[in-house]
Amino acid sequence: MAPNERVAEEFSQQMWELWTEAPDATAQALLDRGMEKRAGFDFLGAIEALSELIDYCPTYAEGWNQRAFVHFLRQDFPAARDDLAQARSLNPRHVGVLTGQGLTFLALGQEAEAQDALAAAVELNPWVQERHLLRAPPPKPGEDL
Repeated sequence: MAPNERVAEEFSQQMWELWTEAPDATAQALLDRGMEKRAGFDFLGAIEALSELIDYCPTYAEGWNQRAFVHFLRQDFPAARDDLAQARSLNPRHVGVLTGQGLTFLALGQEAEAQDALAAAVELNPWVQERHLLRAPPPKPGEDL
C-alpha cells in the first residue's frame, strides 16, 4: 500500500500505463484513436473507434472503460453504466472502472450502488481522488456518535 497520496498517484499512473497497453498493434491503434477523438471532443468519433476496438477485442476491459468514459462525458449514463459493468466483469480490480461506476451510479441516483463501487475502489487504493464521495457508514447501534 502506498504510504501517501503522492506515491499512490505514481502507482496509479503506472497502472493506467498497463491498462492502456492494448493486446496488439491493431487494438492499440483503435484505442489511441478513440482517446485522441475524445481529447478533441469528437465524442461520436471516439465512440465509433472504441466500438470498433470492442468488436475487435471484446475481452480487453479498457476498451469498454474508455467507451464508458465517453458515454459519461456525453451524459449518457445508462450506456456508461452498461459498459462499466462489462469492463468490471473483465477486470474487477480496475480502480478506474470502480470509480467510474461510482460516479455513474451517483449521476443515475443509485446511491447504494455508487457507495459499493466507491468502497471497492477505496479498498484497492485508499488515496483514490473520489474517496471523498464515500460516505462513512452509519454508527452501529450502541456506538457513540
